[in-house]
Amino acid sequence: MEKVYEIFGTNVFNDAVMKERLPADTYEILKSTIKEGKSLDSSIADTVAFAMKEWAIEKGATHYTHWFQPLTGITAEKHDSFIFPTEDGHIIMEFSGKELIKGEPDASSFPSGGLRATFEARGYTAWDPSSYAFIKDETLCIPTAFCSYSGEALDQKTPLLRSMEAINKQALRIVRALGYGDVKRTTTTVGPEQEYFLVDKELYDKRPDLIYCGRTLIGSMPPKGQEMDDHYFGVLKPRVAAFMRELDRELWKLGVLAKTEHNEAAPSQHELAPIYTTTNIAADHNQLTMEFMKKTALRHGLVCLLHEKPYDGVNGSGKHNNWSISTDTGINFLKAGKKPAENKLFLVTLAAVIEAVDKHQDLLRIAVATAGNDHRLGGNEAPPAIISIFLGEELTEMLNSIANGGNLLNTERVRMKIAAEIIPELKKDNSDRNRTSPFAFTGNKFEFRMLGSASSISDTNVMINTMVADVFLEYAERLEKADDVNAEVDAIVKNVMENHKRIIFNGDGYSAEWEKEAEKRGLLNLASTVDAVPLLKSEENIALFERHNVLNRAEINSRVDIVLENYTKVLHIEALTLIDMINRDVIPAVTAYSNLLCDVINNKKALGVDASVELELLNRLSACNKDLFALASSLKMAVASAERSKDILEKAKEYHDVILKIMTDIRKYADSAESVVPSSYWPYPSFGDLLFKI
Repeated sequence: MEKVYEIFGTNVFNDAVMKERLPADTYEILKSTIKEGKSLDSSIADTVAFAMKEWAIEKGATHYTHWFQPLTGITAEKHDSFIFPTEDGHIIMEFSGKELIKGEPDASSFPSGGLRATFEARGYTAWDPSSYAFIKDETLCIPTAFCSYSGEALDQKTPLLRSMEAINKQALRIVRALGYGDVKRTTTTVGPEQEYFLVDKELYDKRPDLIYCGRTLIGSMPPKGQEMDDHYFGVLKPRVAAFMRELDRELWKLGVLAKTEHNEAAPSQHELAPIYTTTNIAADHNQLTMEFMKKTALRHGLVCLLHEKPYDGVNGSGKHNNWSISTDTGINFLKAGKKPAENKLFLVTLAAVIEAVDKHQDLLRIAVATAGNDHRLGGNEAPPAIISIFLGEELTEMLNSIANGGNLLNTERVRMKIAAEIIPELKKDNSDRNRTSPFAFTGNKFEFRMLGSASSISDTNVMINTMVADVFLEYAERLEKADDVNAEVDAIVKNVMENHKRIIFNGDGYSAEWEKEAEKRGLLNLASTVDAVPLLKSEENIALFERHNVLNRAEINSRVDIVLENYTKVLHIEALTLIDMINRDVIPAVTAYSNLLCDVINNKKALGVDASVELELLNRLSACNKDLFALASSLKMAVASAERSKDILEKAKEYHDVILKIMTDIRKYADSAESVVPSSYWPYPSFGDLLFKI
């Protein structure tokens, strides 16, 4: 078997390949573009395109595509072959600089939130040199941005790149004001931990809800769920281990830094975590990770479920977004060091994040707002919909001490002596971990835990980058004017602790007491997508994004409409699927078993034998069927009513307030029936089968 270092990045047109295949002057120009974020010199495009094509053909590629991320949550590609006809009836393989730099997909068929009418089809894809091209399925994939004919962003990458530039601009002012004169560029970095479920393909194919919706709409819990905690970090089952090993190798070939994998808390739930990389590349890699999870699972007779809540009653799946910012000289803004209280860059960054999160709680909630994630947030495996920051007692006390002008704490890490002599001493971190916190400092980074497993990480990092950039803007102006920079840093910390301390919470985010306490503090509690998303259109938020050239008013308005429209479409499909399952399968199954009970009752009565148990069951099932039929009819009428609404927000509210409630009621009755109908009569594989039979 090939060694890891031999296969890693073999399908990527990375720096090593560029250095080998490009002329020295072309390589230096392109390298400068990537490293310093400069505009691309179009004069080198043909040279780069030729080298890229030759390399790809040697790797077996026959086509190329501009690989982009429209507002569908997944990637898109239009494949063109390299072939070009010759006069003698043959072909040559060509790929020009123009084809590398610019593509033209049909923009009218992607979500645009009104930015594009159906008859206005032209849109452009533009090469992103900062993200390496790669080969997938015998196709050269060129990462690109996607915009409309009039220049508005129609994708997730364009605002992400803009936000990275926005925070770089302000972060450079911060580091230079603090005396780091050699820094030329700063970059945000992310490591997204990806959770997912696996299910046997044969069982999956028997569940219409999984096929159409990605989650189960009905299903009662088996006697055992995740109560014993025996699945978490448990020994991998052979099929799962084989899947993970192949997935690793496929991702490594694409340069994805797949690092850690393990069983998660729920049965058949797992996690993959990569090593950190720059945010735009991390976003690209996470999209590839999700794609290859699905492809690889199928080769093992499995299906990968990326929905945030595939099963009611066990943990759902999230995507933990580990965010930090670093300089091109290797300095991590969030590395506390041995004496955090004396690390002015750390203090300024910590203060900026606290202030940004407090001022823009709505943006973080909006960034994770989807129909699927609404089922997960607030459950025992996910943070509540209330935004707060965990720092740990030590860092919180340190900030309080600075704010109060008192003696600074000794925050050097202590060593822990574990009882057994053979065990080495361990350095204790400055803060504990708090898995109930939505936004937790975990040492050198902040971990945002609210992101749903099926979502792109781009929207989340657009929000974080932009809101921190805005606070950096304010701080930079203060530091640049200050006579004593160190004293000004302390003043910034004091201001933050006086005005934004309410966002810091180091306790149990799952507790009912915290919800009451958060309300007293004036923190937002945006329980659903419908509550959260319209707030993106506030004048304050529009001003924020326009101030940093990340999104304009039209782009923001379009994104609100797209998210709400997607929300209604998801619930529309789920409602229709549930109606179909109840009418075509569940009610007939209950009826069939009821017929058997009738026969048993009649036979027992004829023999003079007590049939009270069967009669009770029959009455319960008959009542259940009656309720299911009535509720399914009500659901159908409610969907029809919602679809008549012309206003997208009103339609979304109707789906949330009315349709979701009816679906919940249907599930209650269907699950009750499943608990007494024999498996031989029940039309679908049970949760026990789905969760435990791999």
